[in-house]
Amino acid sequence: MKEYRTLRAAARVEITDRRSRFIGAAAPAASEEEAISFLQGERALYREANHHVYAYSLRQGGTCRHSDDGEPQGTAGLPVLDVLLKSEITDAVIVVTRYFGGTLLGTGGLVRAYSHTAAIALEQSGVAVMKPCSVLDISCGYARYSAVAALIPRYGGVIDHTDYTDAVGIRFHMESKSLKDFRNALSDATCGECGAELVSEKYFDLN
Repeated sequence: MKEYRTLRAAARVEITDRRSRFIGAAAPAASEEEAISFLQGERALYREANHHVYAYSLRQGGTCRHSDDGEPQGTAGLPVLDVLLKSEITDAVIVVTRYFGGTLLGTGGLVRAYSHTAAIALEQSGVAVMKPCSVLDISCGYARYSAVAALIPRYGGVIDHTDYTDAVGIRFHMESKSLKDFRNALSDATCGECGAELVSEKYFDLN
């Protein structure tokens, strides 16, 4: 598992260039189905628009797709895709909707307008750096709880929830690369009484 960059949340922005209205919408998308569904949603939302230019990049199969949707070839979809690729963003989709304002922008003008709209939509969405993490469980006595709970964030871990029964159960996640050092520190802090049981491995945005 390797870390990757994606969008943190869906976002929508709007700019006007020589009376043409450009609406940029960006969102995370983990599959081609999610990307297409987002595109269809934008088309339904702005039915009267002249163009719905899109691009998406996916980790799944290394898939990249784009469409000029009626704009001159290479002036719209590819510039939007370039915004994703140059930002090293994947598992994401951007749709730029255009309402034509009556003034031709020319090839260079279209490239600039679509690139700029895509870039500010991406900026508004925010970037999430997804890191491979281990999800772990620890069960400890109440006497050890404070020491264990303090140790987890020291190694970059995040506590997801805590159960209080006869013992304290802690579910947390941390970067997989930190796990070996954390386990050694946990053994030292609890005199070998507590261990961390691996539940699964998932990606998390730790920022």
